[in-house]
Order: sequence, then C-alpha cells, then structure tokens
Amino acid sequence: MTDNDTRSPSRRSLLGWGGAGLALGAAAAGGAVAMARTGEDPPPDAGTAVPFHGAHQAGIATPVQDRLHFAAFDVTTDDRPRFVQLLKDWTEAARRMTAGHPVGEGAYGGLPEAPPDDTGEALGLKPSRLTLTIGFGPTLFEKFDLADHRPEALVDLPKFAGDNLDKTRSGGDLCVQACADDPQVAVHAIRNLARIGMGKVVIRWSQLGFGKTSSTTPEAQTPRNLMGFKDGTRNIAGTETARLREHVWVSGKDGGPAWMAGGSYLVARRIRMHVEPWDRTSLQEQEDIFGRDKGEGAPVGKAKERDEPFLKAMKPDAHVRLAHPDSNQGATILRRGYSFTDGTDGLGRLDAGLFFLAYQRDVREGFIPIQRNLATDALNEYIQHVGSALFAIPPGVRDKDDWWGRTLFPEEA
Repeated sequence: MTDNDTRSPSRRSLLGWGGAGLALGAAAAGGAVAMARTGEDPPPDAGTAVPFHGAHQAGIATPVQDRLHFAAFDVTTDDRPRFVQLLKDWTEAARRMTAGHPVGEGAYGGLPEAPPDDTGEALGLKPSRLTLTIGFGPTLFEKFDLADHRPEALVDLPKFAGDNLDKTRSGGDLCVQACADDPQVAVHAIRNLARIGMGKVVIRWSQLGFGKTSSTTPEAQTPRNLMGFKDGTRNIAGTETARLREHVWVSGKDGGPAWMAGGSYLVARRIRMHVEPWDRTSLQEQEDIFGRDKGEGAPVGKAKERDEPFLKAMKPDAHVRLAHPDSNQGATILRRGYSFTDGTDGLGRLDAGLFFLAYQRDVREGFIPIQRNLATDALNEYIQHVGSALFAIPPGVRDKDDWWGRTLFPEEA
C-alpha cells in the first residue's frame, strides 16, 4: 500500500467477488448476485484511511465498507508472554495496514535470504477504508489463567430452532474482522496477521463477504441481500451516539469486568439461503414473509421505506414483525451483514446467503431474545443457520503505546 498513489480505484475493487454470509434483520434485502450493483451512492474515495486509534474499535459503528474477510483463530501456544507479544505485533501490523502502509519493512528490499515482512499483494493499493476489529471467544478464557476474567455476558449461545451448525464453521478463540472497499486489501490484512501468528495461532475458519447488507449511514441507499429485499432500514447509525451507548457499547456500570468497558459483544452467524425455492415463490408471498414490499421497501400499508411500520398489519409470522424491537421488549442490535456465495453444494444448488454480524451491549438482552422470538418466522422455510460464534470485543486502542487486549492483560501492560 502507499500513501501517495493517486490512481483511480482498480476494476477489481468495483466488481463483486464470490466467497463471502438472527435472522436477516428487521428489513432484509437481495436479488441475484450482481457483478456491479446499481442504484447506490458512488463508492467513497479508496484513498481514505479510517483512524485506528479511539475509545472504541473501528469496524463497528464505522460506515460499512463493501467487502469483508472474517477469520476465527484457535490459539496453539500455551505460553502467555508469547501470546501477549502476538497481540502487540498484530496491533502494530493493523496500525500500519489501516493507514495504508506495508507491514514491517515491507514486501521487498530486505535480506534476500529472509522472508519479507509483508506478503505484498496490496502494494500500490490505497487504504480503502480498511478497518480491523479483534474479538476474544469464550474458549480463550480457558487458557492463560483467564477464567476469572471471562465476562458473564460472554455466554454459550443456546441452540435455536432450526440450527444446523457446522462445528468447522463455528467458534474460535479469537476473531479478526477485516472490512474494506477493496477485497484484496481485506484479504491482505487477514493473510498478514495469519502469517505473523504462525506457531501461535491457526485459522479455524474464515468467510469472505461482498455486498454489504446493512448500513450504519441512514442517508445512504439501503442495500439489498440475496433475497432482493432491503436490509438495515432501522439499523443503528454510527452518528447516533445515544443509541450506541444504550445498545452497543459496554459501560463500566454494567457490572461486568472493567477490562470490557468501551467494548461490545459480537455474534457472527453464517446463514444459508435456499435461493432456488425462494426464486420460485410468488412476489406476494415473498412480501408477506418479510412484511415489506420488494420495490420501495415500505412496511405493509405504508408508502415509504422509512415509514414507521404498523406491525399488526403484517402477518403474525412476518419477519419484520417478529424482529422489531417492539416485539422484543426493546431489544436492539447493530448489524453489519454481508452476502456470500461459496460455489455450489454438490447438488447443483448455490451455497449462498448472509454472513450476519451483530454488535450489542449484552447478547442476553440483544441477539438471544430476538432469535428466540424468530422461531416462528415464516422466513425459516428458506434459510438455515449453519455457522455460529460469539466474541467479546475489547475497547479500542487509545494511542501508539496501546495494543489490542491490553486491558485484559494488565500485568503485561
């Protein structure tokens, strides 16, 4: 990457890319996978760098980028100082990559006999609003004498109706969410962190995502998911500080461990969509299932997408009705979902769907009650949750001397 590259965004950064996937959100979205999505605002300047330092990690309330590479890692070392050093090394690498710089001494020019510090595939590319967000899974707290530091809110998610979870696509000691407007920039980031972690961590599973299906900028065009409906109409905006404070950021007054103050909790779910039967379903039934019209995205009986929905006008099992905060004692989450398509399943069916990412202050008051309420959702006939993970997202890196997880490892700080 460079700071002074003035080229226009590459053709690759403007095209869709395969490989990336609660329910689909209070207003789900979609259509067939398109190589260039239309009707949206023009992409932001690919040269933009999102600040890495702050009270909260970037990549949560940050305006949602178009591409995702999400990776869950298992820790393979039992050496605590070695693991803490990895967190420090990862932080420095993330600090450089999000600013548009290569890792360490770069991809070339060093000792010919040694591997370069950077893998090199992002050379010449702009920062593309890259954000890197780290999280700690429940199983990490079984290591390094961390049992007493596990937050009560980091619960084991219960089994939900219709779950068919693949263990090889679930769980993880750590996660890193890389979001960018250029897919190669996001992939480069995860690849370099995995390389730096060799011998200490190993990727357990990963997911590529394209075509954001939620927005944290309400003034922007609402995106659609692979079912053709708009998603994220009522999502929390990154500028709504009061709602973020109420529903997303952990407070020191929550009764949890002090090290989580300023952090959040992330639920990641890989949701397979049965697109073939969906594509043979009548338009009226599709709209009844969601509780919104497919064109404008307006709730039943309303004219505009952002009109306040009248839930009783919808069918009792309509997705929007069941997912709405008014149906869940006010439960609210911040969604950052992405579409995915991973080829076919060997039976001629597209392996496609939604990679659902939801941030909240407490999953016991957010995702869990909402997902339980969706047990009777009519949409369940066309979707299935096949991967699942939960992570505690620590607070942001405050300055150049801070590092990911410092509040969890005070002795090493």
